[in-house]
Amino acid sequence: MSDLLLFSTDAYAPLRDALLGEGRVRGTLARTDFPDGERMFRIAEDVEEREVVLFGGTTDDAATLELYDVASGLVAGGARKLTLVVPYFGYSTMERATRPGEIVTAKIRARLLSSIPPASYGNRLLLLDLHSEGIPHYFEGEITAAHLYAKDIVRRAAREFGGEDFVMACTDAGRAKWVESLANDLGVTAAFVFKRRMSGSATEVMAASARVEGRAVVIYDDMIRTGGSLVQAAQAYRDAGAERMIAIATHALLPEGALEKIERSGLFEYVVVTDSHPRARQLESEFLRVESIAPVFDPHF
Repeated sequence: MSDLLLFSTDAYAPLRDALLGEGRVRGTLARTDFPDGERMFRIAEDVEEREVVLFGGTTDDAATLELYDVASGLVAGGARKLTLVVPYFGYSTMERATRPGEIVTAKIRARLLSSIPPASYGNRLLLLDLHSEGIPHYFEGEITAAHLYAKDIVRRAAREFGGEDFVMACTDAGRAKWVESLANDLGVTAAFVFKRRMSGSATEVMAASARVEGRAVVIYDDMIRTGGSLVQAAQAYRDAGAERMIAIATHALLPEGALEKIERSGLFEYVVVTDSHPRARQLESEFLRVESIAPVFDPHF
């Protein structure tokens, strides 16, 4: 039996199904939810000596445990090789301690996934557009972590909006390296904004680094959470004379009210994100355009 078995957690079934095809078979999990919140899983196929792929994200604690439980069960069932596809790695902004006593949650989550028992041919982990380049080094033991990039999706969306001449921008200097790389690939100008921290929770945008007057501006960030930094940066570009803007992000977390706040600002023609986080498909609209990340992972298994 050489067919690759593709399993998924609940939230990532659409991504799993998008990657089914010749030589790839849907793996089935039976799930039972109990009134006290506990959940039981049963692997419906014989996975012994099979190569398996499991799609799931650490979008919250329950999803993380679901991923961990199912992965451990697949190895216990005799899977020969296990590939974990984790399009969104939660807590990636908590990758280092900035104050005494802070817990580096990204490292703890990496240790948790590293403790999944190894399949006989090893465990592999595919991650996407991480907030910090160092996170793959947090994984240890018998798991190999690879960091993939959604650059092709970002470049295509930026070119579709901006044409041949636009400014590739970011929300702060922390993303400047990524945006500069994208701008170089596209042959356009890069820009970022200067910020001043007013308090532990508030910042003030001071100025933009490049001339944007009368030009289209594409703002890229790896993730949109509440949209506060995005709107603040966009306002700075608008104040500097930007004619039209869109935002592009890989991960769209967008808790309740966040997308409405971004749209209500009136600063953007639309926002482009990927479906790396399940929330994106739930909110998809004419304003929030969602691109599939399936092509990014397709060549890797």
